[in-house]
Amino acid sequence: MEEKETTLTAEVTGSSVLELEELIGEQHIGTSADTPLRGDAFEMPDNEKIRIIAGHFREIMNTLGLDLADDSLKGTPGRVARMYVNEIFAGLNPLNKPKVSLFENKYRYKQMLVEKNITLYSNCEHHFVPIIGKAHIAYISSGKVIGLSKLNRIVRYYSERPQVQERLTMQIANELRSVLETDSVAVVIDAVHLCVASRGIKDVNSSTVTAEYSGEFLDAERKQEFLSYVD
Repeated sequence: MEEKETTLTAEVTGSSVLELEELIGEQHIGTSADTPLRGDAFEMPDNEKIRIIAGHFREIMNTLGLDLADDSLKGTPGRVARMYVNEIFAGLNPLNKPKVSLFENKYRYKQMLVEKNITLYSNCEHHFVPIIGKAHIAYISSGKVIGLSKLNRIVRYYSERPQVQERLTMQIANELRSVLETDSVAVVIDAVHLCVASRGIKDVNSSTVTAEYSGEFLDAERKQEFLSYVD
């Protein structure tokens, strides 16, 4: 990491702060498996966050020269603010974490359970534009099973925050290992990033695939079996 940081510094010598931030975004630098949050992230109530974000977004629109007196635009700052707090970034708030109940594996089912093609909507933390794709997940029970819809809810919870796809993949896998009390978990995400498709290089044909395997899924045959189901 030290070498990468040194190289980055050399590349941006003499550049502006905005150019530096853009270069960091283009190089897809991440931080850790945890979403970077301040310690006081949830001290402010949601209604106050909405009020402040609406004010800032109103200024962005004003700066762009948009007429906020227009009937179509005047409600946009509030709509964007509510969307940020209550919808597309709701996964930042731990109060929104799905409640998970486990059940005894009475069937003694010992093979993998695969939930594939889970619709995924997230947002790139470098440009705040959508990431759209599918998640495929699997686990092998250690004695407990989970309701199928809870698997989708876990994917949704970690998707609803500013993300990089590598971190999202790891967060889903870590959560599944924790709640299912099993090491045998597989997660594959195949997604289109609109920061690539709608800006910059504007490549609408490429997608990004990330994967996390642990436990029995580190075995080549188990991994291949899983991939054959989601291919």
